[in-house]
Amino acid sequence: MQFEFATAARIVFGWGAAPQIGAAAREFGQRALVVWGCPRSLVESLEGELRAAGVACERLEVPGEPTVDLVRQGTAMARETGCQTVVAIGGGSAIDAGKAIAALLANGGDPLDYLEVIGQGRPLRLPSIPWIAVPTTAGTGAEVTRNAVLASPEHKVKASLRSPLMLARLAVVDPELTLGLPPAVTASTGLDALTQLIEPFVSVRANAMTDMFCREGMRRAARSLERAWRDGSDREARTDMAFASLLGGLALANAGLGAVHGFAAPIGGMFDAPHGAVCAALLPHVMRANIRALRERAADSSALERYAEVARILTGQPDAKPEDGADWAEGLVRRLGIPALGAYGVRREHMDILVQNAARASSMKGNPVTLSAEELTAILEAAL
Repeated sequence: MQFEFATAARIVFGWGAAPQIGAAAREFGQRALVVWGCPRSLVESLEGELRAAGVACERLEVPGEPTVDLVRQGTAMARETGCQTVVAIGGGSAIDAGKAIAALLANGGDPLDYLEVIGQGRPLRLPSIPWIAVPTTAGTGAEVTRNAVLASPEHKVKASLRSPLMLARLAVVDPELTLGLPPAVTASTGLDALTQLIEPFVSVRANAMTDMFCREGMRRAARSLERAWRDGSDREARTDMAFASLLGGLALANAGLGAVHGFAAPIGGMFDAPHGAVCAALLPHVMRANIRALRERAADSSALERYAEVARILTGQPDAKPEDGADWAEGLVRRLGIPALGAYGVRREHMDILVQNAARASSMKGNPVTLSAEELTAILEAAL
């Protein structure tokens, strides 16, 4: 057994953890770029903590998916104002933007120098300047991942800036910050978290350490996602989902993902669609396609037993079959009101280009079985 595992230098988890950020940031410098994508009250509270600790603040809002131009803008702002640290607060979009800015501040150059697919893909040489991740949603696990996903409207695609040198110096996961999430955001981000626990568990890069995170995370998400959606003030459910999201980030950063995220990047690049909702719409159909392909072409694969274990965890039934897990996921997606991909403008005429781009996506390399173009097309048709 041989594997590599890397994550944030320090993780602080728990209710009421957020006030620690000010003192921690002061250790990194006297001026911070606050990259935010959350309710204004949360960023104002954070800035109050920073200023009380003697840290001056510059502010950059991330109103939607982070773009290459936004990262350029934030990097220039931080350089001009002499920021020595970055504090990213919000969902995955804000955290990925802050992560990319911290990397560029240390390494110089333009995002396209380092981006995969649309850029030169050059490796980063230096660790990012010290930065702090503060998630306010329970979904992406971006606080502990080693890549930043940036949209390029010009190329109509999302691409990753990726390196272990980008990991946060500190990740503060405070479930209290998720209490204000509306049901729709709770659903889409929570289903993203669930996807990011299932895909690493069946990935070709799964290992014993990430398996522990996936098993525990799936249990918590299965029992608490719908509860958090129904009652956003349920502290136990919010804690479960914040922890499940963190565990998913730890798992995906070290074991990879699969076809759901292989599709999510090109769909997100072409359409104005929330990442979590796209993943949710695809999840049960990718599970079924993988299980079917494994039964047909790799019946002795350990991935089939892993899908059976996923089904047992999700359903709570000791005799559950792999397909039962896909049925459970489809039922949850339906109950939580996740729209089909057609709601975002995806049509049959887009399928060829989406299939081509998904087949080349880095996430697809972790899928437990190679899916044909026909199988990938069938997944999209089912998710429309």
